[in-house]
Amino acid sequence: MASLEHSQTDSVAARDAEREKFRISRFDVVTSFFMALMLFIGVFVFMLFIIWLTSRWTFAPVAIAPIIENPAGRGDNAEGFERDFEPPGAEEVEELLEPTLQDTIEAVTDAVSSVAASLTTNDTAATATTSGTGAGDSRPPGPEGEGEDIIPRFERWQLNFTARDIGSYSKQLDFYEIELGAIGGSVQGVDVVNNLSKAPKSRLIVDTESEKRLYFMFKTPSPLMQFDRQLLNSAGVNLNNRTMMKFIPTELENKLAFIELEYSKSKGHPSVTEIAKTVFESKSVGGGYDFEVTSQRYRKTKK
Repeated sequence: MASLEHSQTDSVAARDAEREKFRISRFDVVTSFFMALMLFIGVFVFMLFIIWLTSRWTFAPVAIAPIIENPAGRGDNAEGFERDFEPPGAEEVEELLEPTLQDTIEAVTDAVSSVAASLTTNDTAATATTSGTGAGDSRPPGPEGEGEDIIPRFERWQLNFTARDIGSYSKQLDFYEIELGAIGGSVQGVDVVNNLSKAPKSRLIVDTESEKRLYFMFKTPSPLMQFDRQLLNSAGVNLNNRTMMKFIPTELENKLAFIELEYSKSKGHPSVTEIAKTVFESKSVGGGYDFEVTSQRYRKTKK
């Protein structure tokens, strides 16, 4: 009996000794704590590094497919209500010819004769005249061409800027890469000024036919006209009897066309042929600027 109790006591002691081997010591607790802390700090630093790295990456803007418009224009043709060549009338031809004796005798005879005249009428509001037989040209103003019935961008677009001082105004122009210009007066060609917010620099374009960019001019007096005048003067541009203008880069023109069409579609007008007027306004966005449509008018549907 004593031998059995002694054996049980030895087995219990053995189990206790075996358990003591697997007991977590204070050293193990402290070591585990520091390892977990180091792992947490490492992951945190790695995440900060990823944030810093991605903040320095710059992505090129997504290219927008060019929106090409081909508006119709009548060129030098006379304004009218049809698509018709306008030949000179009989009266206009007679004014260019010196009458002969025979013509004079016939004129006297016609004066005392009764002659019936017939007129061709058209369903139009145009004023009737006997100085010509043509019906004119129904196409809108612009370079002569057979295109779509579209109001040209330089007629239907209006760009508005909001600026408290000349500094913020010039920063907007430089951000959009818009250049100021002056034309007319006694200067042959057009003066163009860029780098407006820092040190305005001017250059003279003598061959104005080579300048294909879209440009805008003030139609009504605006406080911003004084800013334009100051910026042009600071570049040494002579403004005596000259007209100021803004040259729009091709990339910005295409972006404005895209913004305009997207706004028009959202209002239920999917085609640019339906747009009569679009007003853009430059707004501050983040660290830069962007144009947005503030109002848009549409053309009456032709029956």
